Amino acid sequence: MKLIDKVVGLVRPLLGTVFLALLVGCSASPTVPEISHDGLVLQDDTKFGMVYAKPGVDISAYENFAVHHCTVAFRKNWQRDQNSTRRSTTRRVNDSDMEAIRVNLGELCETEFLSVLSVEPAYSIVPEAQAAAGTLLLRPNIINLDVVAPDVSSPGVSRSYTTESGEMTLFLEVADASTGETLFRIVDRRRNLNAMRLQWSNSVTNTADAKRILNAWGGQFREGLDRIYRGDNS
Repeated sequence: MKLIDKVVGLVRPLLGTVFLALLVGCSASPTVPEISHDGLVLQDDTKFGMVYAKPGVDISAYENFAVHHCTVAFRKNWQRDQNSTRRSTTRRVNDSDMEAIRVNLGELCETEFLSVLSVEPAYSIVPEAQAAAGTLLLRPNIINLDVVAPDVSSPGVSRSYTTESGEMTLFLEVADASTGETLFRIVDRRRNLNAMRLQWSNSVTNTADAKRILNAWGGQFREGLDRIYRGDNS
């Protein structure tokens, strides 16, 4: 069945679910706008926090996928708040520490979405530079990143113990590569808890926690694609 049969518009509510609305979950907050600034319609019952879709879109006609580099943005005042609790100037978070986190997480995010498309049976992936008509471009972004205990580069030995590593929000747009038009927009906030037990937090544990969240997002996205393209309802 083509996706067009599953997309709902404001005047055709009986057509039911669309693309990522196939991922069963909870409804978005009633305070969220029903229609986005660019005409996408808020979907009900999605496993992601919020999903917006262009009414009438049919992605089953797209044969290829491309993935844009993932950008990463910290929550507002994150660096200031981190440094306000650090007495030693050598333990403060500097701009290079933040850039290192952004680069690392951005690469992990991009790799995750390329990986979920590559799992057998794999989807056709093309480099973004070669993306043309018939290609869906994934534009993943991480926003509101809040790392509770970042592993900063400083002299001496210092350890941080926390019950959580932090949180981040996925802001993913799925667009027509040839026109740049956004067809779907996904927003999902995730927080990583360590079962309320103290854990030594460092770059290794923070990276592992980030990977777990990214894997969850990637798995949900792949599940939606498989149900649409291959009728996988398992």
